[in-house]
Amino acid sequence: MVMIYQYIGLIVGIVGIIVSILRFRNGKMSLNMLLVWSGIWVLLIIFSLYPGATSLLASVTGIGRGLDIILIFGLIGCFYMIFRIYNMIESVEEEITYLVREIAIQKGQSEKEEENNLDD
Repeated sequence: MVMIYQYIGLIVGIVGIIVSILRFRNGKMSLNMLLVWSGIWVLLIIFSLYPGATSLLASVTGIGRGLDIILIFGLIGCFYMIFRIYNMIESVEEEITYLVREIAIQKGQSEKEEENNLDD
């Protein structure tokens, strides 16, 4: 018997794959991220259509229930994404600091040139 969550999971997975492909085509997503997100959406579709697959995966890994393994992998995935976002923020902060320094140096040089031109 097919449950309503299976239809919802299937629809969300298909829409997720389509959106990921469109973002990749528009240059808003790298190939690595496309593969990661496509894998996540495919797993969502598989687990929605075959809920027993989570129990099989849980028994293979030694974790009690299927839902537990989904939650554990989801939590690990969230920590990984937070780590990546933190690293990206650090990189952006370093770039901003560098740009601000360069702008200050250029502005200081242009002010000195203006003073020299006024003195002449």
